[in-house]
Amino acid sequence: MNEPLAERIRPKTLDDYISQQHLVGKNGVLTNLIKQGIIPSLILWGPPGIGKTTLANIIATESNRPFYTLSAISSGVKDVRDVIEKAKKSGGLFTAKNPILFIDEIHRFSKSQQDSLLGAVEKGWVTLIGATTENPSFEVIPALLSRCQVYILNSFDKNDLIALLNRAMEKDEFLSNKKITLKETDALLQVSSGDARKLLNIFDLLVSTEDEIEITNDLVLEKVQKNTVRYDKTGEQHYDIISAFIKSIRGSDPNGALYWLARMIEGGEDVKFIARRLLISASEDIGNANPTALILANNTFQAVAVIGNPESRIILSQCAVYLANSPKSNASYLAIKNAQSLVRETGDLSIPLHLRNAPTKLMKDLDYGKNYKYSHDYPNNFVEQEFLPDEISGTILYEPGDNQRENQFKETLKKRWKKKYNY
Repeated sequence: MNEPLAERIRPKTLDDYISQQHLVGKNGVLTNLIKQGIIPSLILWGPPGIGKTTLANIIATESNRPFYTLSAISSGVKDVRDVIEKAKKSGGLFTAKNPILFIDEIHRFSKSQQDSLLGAVEKGWVTLIGATTENPSFEVIPALLSRCQVYILNSFDKNDLIALLNRAMEKDEFLSNKKITLKETDALLQVSSGDARKLLNIFDLLVSTEDEIEITNDLVLEKVQKNTVRYDKTGEQHYDIISAFIKSIRGSDPNGALYWLARMIEGGEDVKFIARRLLISASEDIGNANPTALILANNTFQAVAVIGNPESRIILSQCAVYLANSPKSNASYLAIKNAQSLVRETGDLSIPLHLRNAPTKLMKDLDYGKNYKYSHDYPNNFVEQEFLPDEISGTILYEPGDNQRENQFKETLKKRWKKKYNY
């Protein structure tokens, strides 16, 4: 019994596949494509241990296609070309039974490696299925991405993970002969961080030496040595450490930010991933309290993309320290959140006539643009008028933050709008 539990009970059919009903449910998009025998090249995007590899195997099996696989970690351009040649010999050109080429962690492929796939995908020699934990918009070259459908796999919820454990106890030939009681599962779910593969392998470790066992939180915490887990840029610490990094910046602690940054750098984290999160933080957590933060973060992203390791660490450090020491405001983040919520609640409200565009005579006859006041025709380039639909006139969506720059915004708004926007 050397094979891991996650492999022993790996689903072989769509009926056995747990979760992702939007893709593989009765009316799921992939279910319908398989039934029709039409499988496009596609990218499966989701967190680790969510079943991307399993789904690729099932698609190949249920569509009765040859299946080839490569790992982006260990494969080069030559490996890609070799497997494409094998695929060409095993399937017909431009047929519904194109061989499937599955590439795990496709985001780790270089541009030249991804370029080497283009011809085969374009000419129909293979149907590409790529799996990635990273946003393919950033990590897959546009030419290849445009030839693929992108499908998002959602994280497992608690019910999905419990269902996986129950399936393991029922279906696995070794576990089905044991008496296992799931008395408590919180700790087990917590240490696995939503990763199904990790959950099953930890579970297997807990029950493998016992014929009768009761799973409790204390038992899990006692037996699972969490402190031995090293940084894994595709696993739970990928998300936990970037969270600690951003929260340190938000909390204005440059020492904390530098420590978690060092943890990621030493663990081999993608510097562009770190830089993207700095960009988000500059807008979400600092915003107009210091608009220069966004400019610096954007320059940081551009710089690390050009320079790469190891010098990128210096640029990332400079940006992280700057952001941590900047005044903080989430006013813009809250403002767009409030605005989106209002739109969802009120629907497509009619645009006031004076704000509408009037490029034709008919539109002008219908009073489009009538009574609009051109701000630049008035003193200080401002004149009071309504810019919201009548139903929500006067609604306040943006509340300036309590910092020097946004306090200036607040005073300007009060001066211009008098009682209308009385912050």
